[in-house]
Amino acid sequence: MKIARISQANGASYAEIDGDVAHLLDGDPFAGPTKRSGARVALEDAVLRVPCRPSKIVCIGRNYSAHAKELGNDVPSAPLIFLKPPSALLDPGGTIVRPRSSQRVEHEAELAVVIGKRGKHVREEDAFAHVFGYAALCDVTARDLQKADVQFTRAKSFDTFCPIGPWIETELDPRDVGVRARVNDVVKQDGRTRDMVFPVAHLVAYVSAVMTLEPGDVIATGTPEGVGPLIAGDVVEVEIDGVGVLRCPVADESRD
Repeated sequence: MKIARISQANGASYAEIDGDVAHLLDGDPFAGPTKRSGARVALEDAVLRVPCRPSKIVCIGRNYSAHAKELGNDVPSAPLIFLKPPSALLDPGGTIVRPRSSQRVEHEAELAVVIGKRGKHVREEDAFAHVFGYAALCDVTARDLQKADVQFTRAKSFDTFCPIGPWIETELDPRDVGVRARVNDVVKQDGRTRDMVFPVAHLVAYVSAVMTLEPGDVIATGTPEGVGPLIAGDVVEVEIDGVGVLRCPVADESRD
């Protein structure tokens, strides 16, 4: 099942995507059971929004060995976690804005895990019971600032640096799916989740031992090798097999 949030006159509503139709739901699926309200919108006419409302976005660094090596880093012995603020979220189709303070903004295609059930000290064998579903995510990074700062916060946290969507797929098996990035229709990253150093269940358990996971929270599971620059005028696509394609144009920050 694909769950999206779409713009409505009075705000955003959750919807179930069925083919080319978005069926509006009668409530918030993160708060409890919902059903179709009877209202529907053609998918081509729907304006998609960020499909969840996380209290936090937990990112996993260097979770693919080849990506760690391409940046000259060792593979961590335990998950390397950092945070993106919710203010970095970007709707599907929204414009990634390259800040004036960076000369090297890069794409990182990732599988996003969306939490559905509150959890603290979740056991690995129980991890999937706390997962609502999965989405595509681009961990946009100001690479020059990351290298200058050593730690990740500034480089990862600019507004628009966390596109996610286009919806949440609730029935995906995340253990071996393709993760791709294309820039202007050219494939730049092409990996599989089976190559993660730390798989999804381990990440849910590990993160929940540090911080309570709330419904709607996001864990970005790391990126395969092939990260590279984005410039104004580019269009970046992140594709997760079984989920869909997240597509965003790129522009420079206005100097007005």
